[in-house]
Amino acid sequence: MGEKWVLMKTAQTPTNIAVIKYWGKRDETLILPVNDSISVTLDPAHLCTTTTVAVSPAFQQDRMWLNGKEISLSGGRYQNCLREIRKRAREVEDKERGIKIEKKDWAKLHLHIASYNNFPTAAGLASSAAGFACLVFALAKLMNVSEDESQLSAIARQGSGSACRSLFGGFVKWIMGKEDDGSDSLAVQLVDEKHWEDLFIIIAVVSSRQKETSSTSGMRESVETSSLLQHRAKEVVPKRTIQMEEAIQNRDFASFAKLACADSNQFHAVCLDTLPPIFYMNDTSHRIISYVEKCNRSEGTPQVAYTFDAGPNAVLIARDRKAAAQLIQRLLFYFPPKSDTDLDSYLLGDKTILKDAGLEGLKDVEALSPPPENGSAQKYPGDVSYFICTRPGKGPILLSNDKLALLDPETGLPK
Repeated sequence: MGEKWVLMKTAQTPTNIAVIKYWGKRDETLILPVNDSISVTLDPAHLCTTTTVAVSPAFQQDRMWLNGKEISLSGGRYQNCLREIRKRAREVEDKERGIKIEKKDWAKLHLHIASYNNFPTAAGLASSAAGFACLVFALAKLMNVSEDESQLSAIARQGSGSACRSLFGGFVKWIMGKEDDGSDSLAVQLVDEKHWEDLFIIIAVVSSRQKETSSTSGMRESVETSSLLQHRAKEVVPKRTIQMEEAIQNRDFASFAKLACADSNQFHAVCLDTLPPIFYMNDTSHRIISYVEKCNRSEGTPQVAYTFDAGPNAVLIARDRKAAAQLIQRLLFYFPPKSDTDLDSYLLGDKTILKDAGLEGLKDVEALSPPPENGSAQKYPGDVSYFICTRPGKGPILLSNDKLALLDPETGLPK
């Protein structure tokens, strides 16, 4: 076995947003949740993690770079994922290059990992979910692991709970499981991304700063101090999960919206019921909820669902493109870009929705009239950093184009 070769794989994995929330663990080490959760996977064209993993006999130690900066791999969560994947590694052969790695070699070979998020890290947009899912998926491909996506999800879960749900596209359920070893706590796909293609998703990035209370410590405090969390896990979520699965299967938007909004609000109520209370949403988040509620009431039937993870960013799911076009008009009326920002950098992702909304430039935004259902015409420029327009998307993929790799194929170091 020559000492110079580098073997690499590059994968791209989407992020996901829970519509039935995961909040609270029954086992901190294995990351086992106190309830089931359901999420929608977002289109990786707009929100994803790209990860390149490389192995070489020349590497002296495991190393990782996140968004260009080297980070430590000594944390328990990285170590758990690396250990579990290495345990399942099989023989790998690249005949063309004369490379052969025996099953037993993996224990002594070191890895280089480079990961890049095309959206803010740790700002409540599930960057750790996409990150750990991508790490596990890419390593499984590099090491020729035979486990399927559901089995891999149980490994990704040990990096970040919600990561298990990023191993599939469409709508995904994380089954909490009953076993102490976590073997049955894994993700399954409910429907793929083509099942409910009408849905359109707009994310209002209210703040891309790192949050004050991390999800990990927030959850721990909620489990220890919130009686509402216990009631939620035991009484509310089991019924709500069944209803949400039915709404998704039947593409019943009215039920879907009612359940998603209620579950988001209850999750944030649990945060308030925690000692000391945790505030993830801010005034802008609350304003957006109020606008959506008023809009849905005026239409007679829900047009938009809202959900907020552990942060102030609003994820707004519109029932179809027409509802999304009306929603973007309302959002841009209340939260126009600051005068020094152009529309192109203020609205990211699928910009075709601007055309549907009749908005070609800032002049069109300035000419928007106040939504009829809301008495106030007050505007809040600068309160939203930017919007991302997207839709339900597919699961992880392997990228065969070497140009997209984040590591140099000769040295195994970041490009």
